[in-house]
Amino acid sequence: MKRSLSILLVVMMLITVVAGCSKNDAGNSTDGKVTLTFGLWDKYQEPIMRELADMYEAKNENIKIDIQLTPYGQYWTKLETAATGEVLPDIFWINGPNIVKYAANDMLVPLDELVESNNIDLSVYPEGLIDLYTVEGKLYGIPKDWDLTALWYNKKLFDEKGVEYPNENWTWDDMVEAARKLTDKEKGIYGIASRPDTQEGIYDTIPQAGGYIISEDRKTSGYDTKEALEGTKIWIDLLEEGLSPTLEEQADTNAIELFKGEKVAMVYAASWNVPVFMENEIIKDHIDLTVMPLIKERAATIHGLSNAIAANSKHKDEAWDFVKFLGSKEANEVWAKSGAVIPAHKEVLDIWESSYPDINLKAFVDELDYAVMYPVSMNTSKWNDVETEYIKQMWNRGITVEEGLKKIAELMNEALTKEQ
Repeated sequence: MKRSLSILLVVMMLITVVAGCSKNDAGNSTDGKVTLTFGLWDKYQEPIMRELADMYEAKNENIKIDIQLTPYGQYWTKLETAATGEVLPDIFWINGPNIVKYAANDMLVPLDELVESNNIDLSVYPEGLIDLYTVEGKLYGIPKDWDLTALWYNKKLFDEKGVEYPNENWTWDDMVEAARKLTDKEKGIYGIASRPDTQEGIYDTIPQAGGYIISEDRKTSGYDTKEALEGTKIWIDLLEEGLSPTLEEQADTNAIELFKGEKVAMVYAASWNVPVFMENEIIKDHIDLTVMPLIKERAATIHGLSNAIAANSKHKDEAWDFVKFLGSKEANEVWAKSGAVIPAHKEVLDIWESSYPDINLKAFVDELDYAVMYPVSMNTSKWNDVETEYIKQMWNRGITVEEGLKKIAELMNEALTKEQ
């Protein structure tokens, strides 16, 4: 009996030791390799990410990269659940609307000391991206890619009406005049799409009119200014003049699809649409792009993703080394050649521009010179929902632009006050 009890105690002790080791060594495989989990949401970019992971693993045989793909619709919910349980992926994609919340709640590793000790030159990345991922003076992400919006146009539709193509010297008035000539109601073709959108719409035209979306200290909305009114009303004017599909028409078929179907001659569209447009058999051979037309001043709101390291990671050193590799010129060249996104590293932009040599991708690069930071705060989603609601009402002309902007500013300021 005593012998049986002794054996049972030994077995229980061994189980406890093994369980303890398993908990403390999470991410370690039986062959001694360290497994780094990597969270992302884009299935189209996953193969390129896998290629980069394979490149890194070939040089670091003790590391295994476990890519965890989650569709965007579930990504942030899954991430918040993981954050609550302190089981975030070692490394994951972070975007502008969420960076302040994750950084301020100590969920991310600040990278400043690592950047300094490894002599990382941050000047190779767009300044607006470094600013976007800097919270309370600390950097929390190494830029992966960036995006801006440009004016895309269908050369065939321009040729049919004998209208000159857009160029870098165009003003907003030039664009409107061209839209008038290009609109053909009998054929169901509109000159331009007035999109009920922020990033590919008023986030650009409000700064171009001299305004802002959110103050630099992230405490005040800029929607109740005369500049915001001007930068928004010009879109509604296009609707009222019949130069753009209505909100109802765009609800049935969005502006990007209308452009692809040659029902819209011009559209404001971001850089992530490059492969979408260039793989479309209907338009790929007769479209091009240029910088957005001038209103009062040059401005283009820049956004992009960064690779961040979870504060709960048990392998921060290894995670940093992989993030450092992803930010390198070598890794960015892979992204550049793919044409999938604009790589964050400036020194490989010429490679990206040549990924589709028949169109003017340099327009996006030119806009870097006057890029402004994407508007974010602690709980960006709170006032993003407000923007979406009242933009739709303004575009549907259920309320005036003045009423809509006043309401957005009021509710946005309430949300920002609660953050302080």
